[in-house]
Order: sequence, then C-alpha cells, then structure tokens
Amino acid sequence: MIKSNILALDASTEALSLVLHYKGETFHHFEECPQQHSQKILPLIDELLAKANCKLKELDVIGFGQGPGSFTGVRISVAIAQGLAYSTNLPLVGVSTLAVMAQQAYEQNNSLLVFPSIDARMGEIYFAQYQENNGLMELVNNECVIKPELLTNEYITSNEASVAVGTGFKTYPDALANFENITINTDITLPDARFMLAFVDAAFIAGQGVQASDAQPKYVRDTVTWKKLPGRE
Repeated sequence: MIKSNILALDASTEALSLVLHYKGETFHHFEECPQQHSQKILPLIDELLAKANCKLKELDVIGFGQGPGSFTGVRISVAIAQGLAYSTNLPLVGVSTLAVMAQQAYEQNNSLLVFPSIDARMGEIYFAQYQENNGLMELVNNECVIKPELLTNEYITSNEASVAVGTGFKTYPDALANFENITINTDITLPDARFMLAFVDAAFIAGQGVQASDAQPKYVRDTVTWKKLPGRE
C-alpha cells in the first residue's frame, strides 16, 4: 500500500505517463505521443491535480523517470521534475525506466525475474536484469546498452522461468531465441509512471529523496557513441 502523497512522471520514451497518488486515491494518464511531451506534460499535471482537488505543495514527494530512453525525453523528465521541486521545495526520487517495466511485470503478473529492454536505436537496446526483493524489483548487475545479438549468459545469468518486456524485444524478438526459459510479455512495451509509485514511496519513507539540484538523469549510453556532425556537440 502506498503511504505517501506522490506525483510521478515519465517522458523518457515515446510514452508520456503521469500518476498522482493523493489521500489514498490514484489518478493516472498514459499515452504514446512521440515529440509532444514538452507541450502536453504541464497541462496534464494540472489536470490530474484538479481531478484530485490537490495543490502541488500538498504532496510529499515527486518521482521522475530518469532514463534510460531518448536523450531529449530523459531531459524533459528531469527538467520538469526539477522545476516542480524548485517551486515547492519537495524532494525528488528518480526511478529507472527499466525498473518501472520490471515492476509492472511483477505487480500485474507476479513475475519475479524480469529482463526489461528499450529500443535504443542504432541497432542497440537498453537492457537489464531485475529480480523481486520484498515487493520491489531490484537490479542484478548493471543496466547497459548492447546489440541484441550479443545477449549471452554473461548478461542473462539465470535459467529460471522468467519474462522479458519492452520495445527492445518487440523490435528484436529473436534476441532471446536461445533462452528457452524466457517468455516475452508483449503487453508491456513502455514504462508507465503508475509502476513508479512503489519505488518513490519506499525511497521517500527511507529518507532517500534528493533536492532538485541533485536530481540526475541515467542515460546509460554515453553521448560519445553518437555520430556527430561537424561542428555539433
């Protein structure tokens, strides 16, 4: 059960999702709207607050998707969360987008071992391994960006029955052809802020929220891997 009053948002991928948990009620918005996040996100936040009859300053904490995802989308998530936190002095909690999808698989289907992925373009995926620990999905090893054909036992370290989720495996379903223990859940493709609530609640209660100035993105892919045009950063 979520104990805190939370606004959580994510704009890191094609999906834009927001959730407001206030006085035991949850208000939620999810849509796929590529390249429209920056125009839509603030009006949608106002809409959720109005539905809940809630003022932003009445909340306890703000959660945000810190990536990985598109560089622009991750920056929008972090910047909006920082702006809201600066205006209210509320603490922030960043949550991995891969963790969010793993948590959805756990909460909806009781999946205890999950391999979430996001299509990173350029023939690569963002990938990680998560396992359940006391109701929260916990990272095993590190999140990485990798060519899907290079997924081996070095990255997939369990033979237990498990599931894979996300656009990475929607784009590259054959990447797991050699792993008979893994089933691809095609219903979970993009991170949904609803499944950030448990992480944000736990972190806030544990005193792990940060000030706006300390909120950090998680790009995973270093910008130097991109082909840059002459004169461009």
